Amino acid sequence: MGAWILSADSMLVYRGMDIGTAKPSRAEIEEFHMGGVDLVTPAEPFSSGAWLRAAAEWAKGVPVDRPIVIVGGTGLYFSALLRGLDRRWEQPPPAYPVIAIDRALVRERIAARLDAMYAEGLEEERRRLREEYPVWSATASAAIGYREGDTREREFVRTCQLAKRQDTWFRHQSTPIYVEPTVESIRDCWCTHGPWQVRF
Repeated sequence: MGAWILSADSMLVYRGMDIGTAKPSRAEIEEFHMGGVDLVTPAEPFSSGAWLRAAAEWAKGVPVDRPIVIVGGTGLYFSALLRGLDRRWEQPPPAYPVIAIDRALVRERIAARLDAMYAEGLEEERRRLREEYPVWSATASAAIGYREGDTREREFVRTCQLAKRQDTWFRHQSTPIYVEPTVESIRDCWCTHGPWQVRF
């Protein structure tokens, strides 16, 4: 579709937190001109307002003929984008696509992803970042996989709980358009519903 991608993931904003956040590769970030990644260090605080300002600045560089696809699971970022900060909905919130995956399959994928993260060096990344940044911001400290004393089992439980909370949040914010997790289904959804009209 020639789209540029904006990440609405509250943990991809941190530089160096790559393996534990399943951050796309540098080549993928550059290929899709991805915004919303590598904005601050783990020592710096970050907020929905900071993300909204960064997204608006990034959007200035997007060519007018390019659509923007927003991906991620941080609901407050979506809310900030669609209605601004600390405001009630002035009009009914738009329906939006949500990937429909059976929870048992989600748990299987979480387990497989954790195995891959540990194989890629998550423990070493965590150790290196803790040495480089002895004091972390409150938001970065909440990242699954980066707490001191984290184990794979704790991370599995916390990630499953997060996935459930995300699903509940998106279902209750608006009318979700459930989309099967295939490229064809997602493309059909895009063609059927078209993009939102959002002002950054």
